[in-house]
Amino acid sequence: MSPRERVLAAIAHKEPDRVPVDQGSMRSTGIMAIAYNRLKSYLGIAEPPTRLYDLIQQLAQPDPWYLDLFRVDAVDLGHAFPLEWRAWRLPDGSPALAPAWFEPEHRNGELIVRGPGGVVIGRMPPSSLYLEQCYWPLAGPDGLDNYEPLEEKMKFVTWAALPTAPFHPPVDEARREAVGVLARRLYETTDYAISLSVGCNLLEWSQFLFGMENTFHYLASEKRKMARFLDRLTEVHLEELSRLLPKVRGYVQILVFGDDLGTQRGPQMSPATYRELFLPRHKRIYEYAKRLTGAHIFLHSCGGIYQMIPHLIEAGVEILNPVQTSASYMEPERLKREFGRDITFWGGGCDTQHLLARATPAEVREDVRRRLEVFMPGGGFVWAPVHNILADVPPENVLALAEAVSEYGRY
Repeated sequence: MSPRERVLAAIAHKEPDRVPVDQGSMRSTGIMAIAYNRLKSYLGIAEPPTRLYDLIQQLAQPDPWYLDLFRVDAVDLGHAFPLEWRAWRLPDGSPALAPAWFEPEHRNGELIVRGPGGVVIGRMPPSSLYLEQCYWPLAGPDGLDNYEPLEEKMKFVTWAALPTAPFHPPVDEARREAVGVLARRLYETTDYAISLSVGCNLLEWSQFLFGMENTFHYLASEKRKMARFLDRLTEVHLEELSRLLPKVRGYVQILVFGDDLGTQRGPQMSPATYRELFLPRHKRIYEYAKRLTGAHIFLHSCGGIYQMIPHLIEAGVEILNPVQTSASYMEPERLKREFGRDITFWGGGCDTQHLLARATPAEVREDVRRRLEVFMPGGGFVWAPVHNILADVPPENVLALAEAVSEYGRY
């Protein structure tokens, strides 16, 4: 089977020739650039230079040698978008390239990112491996009553100010046309399954704008106002989808949405609150995107979301990621038994929280083998670790991942 056929078969809950594999088709299935550099050094690979794909999480853009190592079947359309690059140093001092448009300030060893009007919206302290949000534009006491113009307020959030390609500024009609041309070219010249990340988060955007504590307060005590805000946010998302998605129809197979609904112990809200405030709006977005493209709906949602999965399926989610199996009620056996016929698990292929950075290669291989044994039967599974391969994962364990999925991933 071709990679595209393999992924589509798995999503259709059919068993392909081998399990499809993802390493970097979106912002939660990749590898941090520090770990990538260490792997290159271990393998004696000098070229091409490491490029930063995700500035906030410091992820590497996977090169062909890495895709071949894992026998990857799905890629992010954004990786193919042409960028200008400049020399960069990662937090451990190793070299990389960063997008030329990324121009943070360097102050006392700290990286500073400014938004409109020079407001400091993001920081990377000297001891940090990530760039963190430090400004919430609607955190004031009147935020829920004074959020317009919403599109302008959203520009003060780091996740909007530091997007992955092709959504770096300016995203205008010419850029959308270019994305469509690139999608067609990638579809016609490769046999990868192609994903496009469109976000459209609702809970997370609320938390980015109001702050987490204010968002929880509003969900509990200001439901009518919160519903009006979520309606407005939904309209913002639908408007952008209406401009972009017709350009990629027929060329993109997976549309990646996001909304982290879980914590380590369970959902961030009750299922009743989700059904009241989020399900109808998620469903509206997902159905609209499906109608415009015919692509499959992929939702990234971290944490223990077991109680939410039936509602997500009702909302139109076809693919669930990252499958955080170390969270409450998220055991692979439970998920496959209860939801394996109705949703595709994209992730959950190795425990990145407790095991991957600390285990021996043999233990990593065994973890991958056991999870493949649970998730593979009947299709409905695309292998990826639970989340990104972090900076402290040794090269030997990255290779153990690739070797194990190749050895144990055949039907």
